[in-house]
Amino acid sequence: MGPERAAGGQTIVFVHGLSGCWCNFLEQIPVLAREHRVIALDLPGFGSSPMPAARISIPAYGRTLDALFGELGIDAAAVVGNSMGGFIGAELAIAFPQRVERLILVSAAGISTRPPEKGPNLLPALVRSERVLATCAAYLATKSDGVARRARLRVATMSVIVRHPRRLPAPLMAEQLRGSGKPGFLQALEAILDYDFRERLPEIACPTLIVWGDGDRLISVRDADVFAKLIPGSRKVIFEDTGHMAMLERPAAFNALLGDFLAA
Repeated sequence: MGPERAAGGQTIVFVHGLSGCWCNFLEQIPVLAREHRVIALDLPGFGSSPMPAARISIPAYGRTLDALFGELGIDAAAVVGNSMGGFIGAELAIAFPQRVERLILVSAAGISTRPPEKGPNLLPALVRSERVLATCAAYLATKSDGVARRARLRVATMSVIVRHPRRLPAPLMAEQLRGSGKPGFLQALEAILDYDFRERLPEIACPTLIVWGDGDRLISVRDADVFAKLIPGSRKVIFEDTGHMAMLERPAAFNALLGDFLAA
């Protein structure tokens, strides 16, 4: 779990995406901790958290967050989730609405990441590729500092995730790469592909902010329109020339947007 500060203001809980960790929010934590209590966790199977006893699923991750809130004495919080973390945050807002005061979805999974009913079943191929995926990710994690210092390697490893990898500071990039190669990756990927909550999104009753990059190559910006349509009263903001991780790519603008949303 990342640093927190029990000061005044609101409680903000950051939830990372697939192959991520709490360090995905390094550009937000020190800024927001000046006025708010900030918590950034490693989901079970990622970062420094061990694999859970039961199989990973989106509903199980939602229950994990509910239990974490209880352990930390948090009645409710603003939940910020990127990618799979947005999927989990939305699930929490549906299953445990009393826990979520405000919801911020950053390039959230859960719409186009759900395969069509008649589409190909990708899971057997993913299962066969588990060892290859894990080995490659683990290699990148061990070589993160060297990769982050070399512009060409930075582009090769991160260009699908962020729009302009060369613009990110090398130490920040290294922390992102260190989050890869964790044992929960494949189960979590299967969980994303296997769970459909679109019909339940209108149940979300808290104020919701939807943030996307127009150059997101992992989850289409068109999904932002679907979330905005299905979640009553939600607000949508699209960052230009930005990829899948707006909070890292546009930290100043993202933090200002988040601050305004929390204060509204």
